Amino acid sequence: MHLTVELTYPADADAVAAMLADESFVRWRAERAGPGRVEQVDVAGDPAGGFTVSVRRTLPTDLIPAQARPLVGDHLEVRQAEAWEGAASGPRVGTVAVEIAGTPVRVTGRVVLEQLPDGDTRQVYEVEVRASIPLFGATVADAAARAVRTTLEAEGAAGREWLERHLGPTDER
Repeated sequence: MHLTVELTYPADADAVAAMLADESFVRWRAERAGPGRVEQVDVAGDPAGGFTVSVRRTLPTDLIPAQARPLVGDHLEVRQAEAWEGAASGPRVGTVAVEIAGTPVRVTGRVVLEQLPDGDTRQVYEVEVRASIPLFGATVADAAARAVRTTLEAEGAAGREWLERHLGPTDER
């Protein structure tokens, strides 16, 4: 199942890339993204030369259909990784992978960060959600896609809040 999620931030692409590469932001964003517990956050590299971000968290199983819950246990362990290329002219590009441990659900794709003419920045996720579970695969993939969309939108809202706190309101920049 293909999924596109677009987020917009009220800051230039360099400020957004710096935010995305800031370990304190990544942890704060993950903690605000929804129910569950953040287990680990790692950020390596820097916005200029490229960076990777990985987050591991546990989530309650109420995010998946009831008929599939016996297959995954009491909680879900979700690992999310993004690898961003270094700054260059044009949009910044990265890859994204999300794995739900112990399940055959995978999310893979690319993410693009691009400067908009009005000074804002757009982040676009283009991913494929796959669930290779007999009988319930399509149902689980659909539920996983909804959960991914909800999580990314919550992360986008957290990013806008972070930028406002750290850069001030858009009209004062």
